[in-house]
Amino acid sequence: MLSAGALRAHLLATRLAGPVGTSRERSLRRYRLFAAREPRALTGIEPEGDWPFPRVLELMAARCGVSADPRSAEGADTIDPDRTLRALDRFAAHLARAVRDRTPVLLGTGRPRALLPFYADLAEALSAAGCAVLTPGEGRSVDITTRFGLRPHRLMYVRGVAVARPVESGRHGDSWGETVHSALPARVALGALADGGGVLPGLVVGDRGWLCAAAQAGFTAVGVAGADAPAAFVGEAEGSVGSVVPMDDGVYADSCLPLTRYVLNKVHL
Repeated sequence: MLSAGALRAHLLATRLAGPVGTSRERSLRRYRLFAAREPRALTGIEPEGDWPFPRVLELMAARCGVSADPRSAEGADTIDPDRTLRALDRFAAHLARAVRDRTPVLLGTGRPRALLPFYADLAEALSAAGCAVLTPGEGRSVDITTRFGLRPHRLMYVRGVAVARPVESGRHGDSWGETVHSALPARVALGALADGGGVLPGLVVGDRGWLCAAAQAGFTAVGVAGADAPAAFVGEAEGSVGSVVPMDDGVYADSCLPLTRYVLNKVHL
């Protein structure tokens, strides 16, 4: 079994934690946008309380390990690996309950190039343990506003994990889906379940819009978020999000393999 110490070293070596690829400037900009209730920064969460910039920064320092000093505004941002490890244990506890209760699970990602293999391995393990892995709304249209304007996507599933795939794109890698922070794909999937009157998920696993939109809709939701994603951590602080693992969600997918092993060992799968 991979020890916590070995995983901590791996987090630092791959920059999943420690100094990460997210710049401090980007993180602070996202915190200010969240404080201003800019929809792209909310990613599906509607905070109950007041979250001005200083309070958002204080929360991210406590939950993620970034600097609490607003004057620190340059260079790489930082995620505390010990916070990542503790959060992985809480994340694993949610999966363990799902396995114990044979809970239906929905998995989705807006960062497929980095996180799809991680979620897909979890989906396969949960399915083998008797949890139904749901795939609602496959093929449905999702029109997402990007920096290039409104772009049509389709909701697709890869190894049991939902992704948003551009309708017209010939770029390499699009079979895995596109990076999307929007809450719309999750809302389309959950809406398809409501329309069909089928089994609802007892647990949603995801990131960004998937994590926040599912939590806002009242589902138990767990997942990962980077230093520039305050919405997920605000949701966790307010109690709508079940558990958030702070780590860089934009690294190479292979870097997540030890995390998969660690979590599945914790769940005894």
